[in-house]
Amino acid sequence: MQLMAIETSIKSIEKAALSLQPEARAQLAHALVQSISDLSEEEMERLWLTEAERRDAEMESGVVKGIPGDTVFERVRARHGS
Repeated sequence: MQLMAIETSIKSIEKAALSLQPEARAQLAHALVQSISDLSEEEMERLWLTEAERRDAEMESGVVKGIPGDTVFERVRARHGS
């Protein structure tokens, strides 16, 4: 399957999943996390490397913009009243 088709499928699945009731989303999230925890350490490393490369490419291309760490922590503290 081509990358574009995979991304379209993922977006479609994500949209459908987000339309579920919270309990169903939690059940789905648990099943997905469980399926990943069954992977070998080598497979997990490969998946994390692929994700890191994807995120790096998004930053390099300008698709996403980084947020300074200080700003992130300020936002978290503001949300939690700290």
